[in-house]
Amino acid sequence: MATHYKELGLVNTKEMFKKAVDGRFAIPAYNFNNMEQLQAIVMACAESDSPFILQVSSGARKYANQTLLRYMAQGAAEMLKELNPHLKFALHLDHGDTLELCKSCIETGFSSVMIDGSHHSYEENIKLTKQVVEYAHKFDVTVEGELGVLAGIEDEVVAEKSSYTRPEEVEDFVKRTGVDSLAISIGTSHGATKFKPDQCTKNKDGILVPPPLKFEILEEIERRIPGFPIVLHGSSSVVPKYVEMINSNGGALKDAVGIPEEQLRKAAASAVCKINIDSDGRLAMTGAIRKMFKEKPSEFDPRKYLGPARDELKAMIIEKNKNVLGSAGKGALIFKK
Repeated sequence: MATHYKELGLVNTKEMFKKAVDGRFAIPAYNFNNMEQLQAIVMACAESDSPFILQVSSGARKYANQTLLRYMAQGAAEMLKELNPHLKFALHLDHGDTLELCKSCIETGFSSVMIDGSHHSYEENIKLTKQVVEYAHKFDVTVEGELGVLAGIEDEVVAEKSSYTRPEEVEDFVKRTGVDSLAISIGTSHGATKFKPDQCTKNKDGILVPPPLKFEILEEIERRIPGFPIVLHGSSSVVPKYVEMINSNGGALKDAVGIPEEQLRKAAASAVCKINIDSDGRLAMTGAIRKMFKEKPSEFDPRKYLGPARDELKAMIIEKNKNVLGSAGKGALIFKK
């Protein structure tokens, strides 16, 4: 039997994005795969009073089981009532690639879906995206489309090369599809190794610095569709302390480079109202788990290593909300009546 997202206590992204565009901050969209990640996201955003989006990829949905996932989202909404009663969140499908997948997610309680037709031709992308929009809007579910291709690997999304979004296409795409938000490509990338060493320069400390984002493309898009919600994927900073924590405790992350936080702050103060963060969460938890295993090799109680990993992720999310996205303290602005 179909479940509408309002039955689970969720919201779509319309009001969040409107307030974020007007207020020049970005809503964090955090991916999760298990209970500890979910706990960390809910607790961190409740504590920092940040609106947020729970993101689930197709791979994560298979991993968690779609039925269990529905109840996890409902449980998170109930948990949030106890921690921060006015705060709400959206449950979003990340990188949906078919109409059937989007339909299935909508029917199991998702309040927002992404249809990524960027691997198709421009006209096929429009056709597919429009089909999803027409179905989703019947249920008041918001839809994110994508123009341009991000390089890198994230679950089942793989692209060797990126192609920047063409500003001259955005007006036509938004008008013909009816999407509620648009993911663009301006130099971000999926995964923990977003750039090859020969694409980067070294700073005075010998740390690899990636090429800057193409803010000129973002500015032109904002000029062409003023006030329209823009989304950045592949926006983890690949926090150096977590890379070091992993590598110093038996890991082997080579040349892991992310998007500098100051560039994300600049983007969040523009038309970008949603920033996706996945790899940083994985790195934070993996670093904490590796550290625990090295320091206490006899430990086998999952609570003893997943608990510290959850705490590390929570701390990272609070820092992101406060100092990168500018979303901390905005929960009351959006939801408190």
